[in-house]
Amino acid sequence: MGRVTERRKVLRIRDGAVSTRPDTLVAEEPLEIRLDGKPLAITMRTPGDDFALAAGFLVSEGVLAGAADVQNIVYCGGATDGGTSLSERSRGRGGGWNTYNVVDVKTAPDVVLPDITLERNVYTTSSCGLCGKASLDAVRTTARWPIADTPPVRVGPELLASLPDRLRAAQRVFDRTGGLHAAALFSEDGELLDVREDVGRHNAVDKLVGRALQSGSLPLSRSVLLVSGRASFELAQKAVMAGIPVLAAVSAPSSLAVDLAAETGLTLVGFLRGSSMNVYAGQDRVALRTSAAQG
Repeated sequence: MGRVTERRKVLRIRDGAVSTRPDTLVAEEPLEIRLDGKPLAITMRTPGDDFALAAGFLVSEGVLAGAADVQNIVYCGGATDGGTSLSERSRGRGGGWNTYNVVDVKTAPDVVLPDITLERNVYTTSSCGLCGKASLDAVRTTARWPIADTPPVRVGPELLASLPDRLRAAQRVFDRTGGLHAAALFSEDGELLDVREDVGRHNAVDKLVGRALQSGSLPLSRSVLLVSGRASFELAQKAVMAGIPVLAAVSAPSSLAVDLAAETGLTLVGFLRGSSMNVYAGQDRVALRTSAAQG
């Protein structure tokens, strides 16, 4: 798995029996995202798909809309404080070599940067990608592909109910560590299109969206996004910015996520467990049987 996982020695206690053994942990390292050479944000992430993560992040910020907006994406040599990453410093290493923890996205000459990007220079944790936003209004970036204007997508409860098990079956690193969030894209017919894992659920979504940008698949107007854990405002925003009409989560949504879904026409499903689910917004995309709808 390379830098995705690391091994650590642990003291294991099971039913009174004590032993020492190696344990597999999910790796967490900082990634600094630069835009045209200028520092923009730092996120704690699981290494891998870093270029896609940076591209997806910039889709959410309203900077990128397609592969043609990107001139190139490169790793930069070194990081802060002598070119050493957090994990390198913890091991007593120094120097200015390439830590693969700094990514610079060079935009095409005709790309106009929105004001929100110029104002942002923040540190984000793996669980919160919104820390440091100037205001709630700044987060509500105008979507390039309004969901309300896209062709209608209809998904049945049975199809939605089948998605969490399929996502879980595709989580390769989670099986080894038990410590990763995941996000998956499905077609409206239930076909698994892509799945990404990361220590942060917002990073997993950015990796999905970034890969879609790189392959020329944006907007994702006929897809369903499923996330492990809860559905935050930011995840709803990322779905809207990528043109995704349906966002489902295995846990609860936040009140702001529901408000944003209602405002933008996003279908938001929470507590998707077994055959049970709550539809918080965009109910018209959930194809109910007549009797069920009346009940």
